[in-house]
Amino acid sequence: MIKQIIGKKLKNTRLRNDMTIQELAQKSKVSSNMISRIERGLTIPSVEILMKLADAFGMSINYFVEEAEKGTVVVPTRRGSGEPSFFFEDKHQINSLTHGIRDPSFTVFSDTLEEGVSSGEGGMVHTGEEFAYVLKGRMQFVIDGDPHILEEGDSIVFKASLPHRWENLHPGQTEILWVVSPAPNVSQ
Repeated sequence: MIKQIIGKKLKNTRLRNDMTIQELAQKSKVSSNMISRIERGLTIPSVEILMKLADAFGMSINYFVEEAEKGTVVVPTRRGSGEPSFFFEDKHQINSLTHGIRDPSFTVFSDTLEEGVSSGEGGMVHTGEEFAYVLKGRMQFVIDGDPHILEEGDSIVFKASLPHRWENLHPGQTEILWVVSPAPNVSQ
């Protein structure tokens, strides 16, 4: 179901912006083949790819993982729940804690990372700001080339326009609370 929702939203947003798949590929630096597979609901894109696509439209990834038509003004989330929005080989799971809120200006995710999981070698870059709070474990963030080690209870906030990446340094699961801004602009 998630694949179809993301695919439909991507295609509708692309068409609303009068763009071809090739134009979106050039603007987002995501291959046209990947964009086509996402739009057809054949694959769930990585967080990095979703951020590139969202940034190409001036949106946050939140737009692609939340259903606006179910929007409300109050969203309680019980411990251990949340709307699953990303999985990677059972080693990285992100749950949205703001799923269903109408017109959010930020997105909140809980993230569970298995030992050794990282965001990859390349630095991510997008608009807005990010905040990360280590609930359990130990993480390394490299932001604009500077390493930052965060232990349980530590946090970091940074401009997302700076190249950044992260890695779980804990010999086991690390749990992170993310706050990402801005939220999607669905009025385009």
